[in-house]
Parts: sequence; structure tokens; C-alpha cells
Amino acid sequence: MRSTQAPAGATLPERLPGAPQPGALIPSHYRWCFGCGSEHPTGLHMRITAGAGLRVVGNFTVTEHHQGAPGLAHGGLLSAAIDEVLGSLNWLLGEPVVTASLSMHFMRPVPVGSVLHIEAEVTGVVRRKVYTTAVGRLMDATGDIAVSASALFVQVPIEHFMKFGNKEQVELAVADRASGGPSWRTGGHDVEVNP
Repeated sequence: MRSTQAPAGATLPERLPGAPQPGALIPSHYRWCFGCGSEHPTGLHMRITAGAGLRVVGNFTVTEHHQGAPGLAHGGLLSAAIDEVLGSLNWLLGEPVVTASLSMHFMRPVPVGSVLHIEAEVTGVVRRKVYTTAVGRLMDATGDIAVSASALFVQVPIEHFMKFGNKEQVELAVADRASGGPSWRTGGHDVEVNP
């Protein structure tokens, strides 16, 4: 199992100069993404905002489509929400990534109708490995921590998505991008991410 904890010697890189400014909404990278896409009918519809330094914050509203036990968020969907926020940290670094390992800790149930406020940050980078952590708090009177996580992401070239993605969906994304769909560019490169 891959460790999600930044090892000794990991560095904290500079925030990419062209990254979204603190307080700016980080746009969806793909409108049909289950995590951040606005067009996914039962997706998470995450709203993620750039924070200071190498931090972001996201909000996830738990709906009836996200329950496991009656009236409670499914643990896998909470994991997906955390993964989405952690992955969005890479907008600040400017390189596409894939999740290599995700470690979740569930502290309390999250009821349907709740809003989970997720704060995430980069804790270190070693070559192509990006180490991250997050905490998810209930946006209610208690503000209790419901989940915490750490994850390891690996930076990949754009060809990764072309090689391993479903060809029909990749072509749909390319057509969407060509018609003005959401996009972002990698740091200093002229390559679109998640084509």
C-alpha cells in the first residue's frame, strides 16, 4: 500500500502564477464529471474555491441520491467528495493528476440535507508525487469534523487520459472543449487537461 503521508524531504512548491486566485471559484474540468460537473444528473456538484497558498475549500450538499443507510451519506460518496476536493489542489500546481492512494477516516454520520465543508491542502511534493490532506466539517451548529483524509496523487501526461479513457467519452470532451466547454491549461504548457 502506498503511503499518503509526505515523506521527509518532500517540498512545498510555489503556487503556479496563473492558478486561480484565493477566493476564486475553481471551474469544473469537465461538465459531466461525477464530482464537479454541473451536467451530471446525480453527481456531487462540488463547489470548490481556491484558498491561500496551496489550499482549497469545497462544499458538498448531501442529497437523497447520495445516501447509503437510510437518511445518511454513503461512505463511498463522502470519499468521492473528499477525492474531488483533494484533486482540485492540483489546479494550484498546474499539472494533471490521478489518485494513487486515498486514506479516509470517518468520525461521525453525515445526514442527507447536510452540507460538508471540506478544507484541503498540499503537504508535500516529491518528483511527480503530490501529498495532500483534508478535513470535512458539518456546516451546522456543531461544526463537528465528520471525515478526514490524506491522499497521494501522481502527475501524469495528458496522453494518459487519451490512452486509458473511454474513446467515446474522450471525443465528447474534446468536442465540448472545442465549443467553449470548461478547460484549464497546465503550468507553462500549451496542453489542455482532461481533453
